[in-house]
Amino acid sequence: MGSADAKTRKKRSLIWNYILFLGPTILLFTAIEIIPLLMGIGYSFTNWDGIANGAGFIGLKNYIKLFTNDERFWTSLIFTFKNTFVVVIASNLIGFTLAYGLSKKIPFRNFIRAAFYLPRLIGGVILGFVWQFIFLNIFPFLGDKLGWSVFQLAWLGTPGTAFWALAIVQAWGLAGYMMIIYVAGLTAISNDYLEAAIIDGATARQQLCHIILPLMMPSITECLFLSILNTLKVYDVNLALTGGGPYRSSEAVTMNVYTTAFAENQLGYGSAKAIIMAIIIIGVTLIQVAITSKKEVQV
Repeated sequence: MGSADAKTRKKRSLIWNYILFLGPTILLFTAIEIIPLLMGIGYSFTNWDGIANGAGFIGLKNYIKLFTNDERFWTSLIFTFKNTFVVVIASNLIGFTLAYGLSKKIPFRNFIRAAFYLPRLIGGVILGFVWQFIFLNIFPFLGDKLGWSVFQLAWLGTPGTAFWALAIVQAWGLAGYMMIIYVAGLTAISNDYLEAAIIDGATARQQLCHIILPLMMPSITECLFLSILNTLKVYDVNLALTGGGPYRSSEAVTMNVYTTAFAENQLGYGSAKAIIMAIIIIGVTLIQVAITSKKEVQV
């Protein structure tokens, strides 16, 4: 009996420990994530404007309208996918290059790492306003002094240049974050593999392609996931830098959802857009993780 009672008390103690440590987190997650998600799903089947006390149930009309009569949403979605493609590739290439270079023993290595990571510590709105000042004031000044055409472009004034301006700012902000994760992955690789490769006569390029990159796949999977997720959900940088302009040509899908729900007072319709976007984000990230996870090697 004593042994059984001791086991029972131990189980109860574990349960209370779970409640004590996980309970607040679960409650916050439920209040901040689960409940708003369920409410959004419910609102997506209504015509609620976000102001009136009542909301009329309209079934699938919001979704039908979205798929048949909302060119602006699909234009913003295409822009978001193009922007994501460019930013994910650029930020990961830059991040990995920085991590690979800064994994060597060079002077002021930690200071340089911190300097490249600094943009991640700046809020997206501040980041957007800082670069807006650079594009509108610093670049024209440099263009006048140096005569370089790249600085004389209307970076925020045309659809094409606004796209690249937004991509540059996002890649600049994400590259340092990706660098830190890649540095951790590079640090975890045992020197034994590289030493054996050197003894066998492998060049630096062969070491990178056949040893470092395969062993870095877990870090690559994580970095791709985070960069895709961050870029698909971009709003603050988009708002501060271009405001969706010119002529809504740089309007990301999150800004489209916000404008529909709160600026145009169509919260029910905006909720339907948000649900579709959430499904797209989940689908894209799951596919990416499934593909890259298969390339991870066991050591």
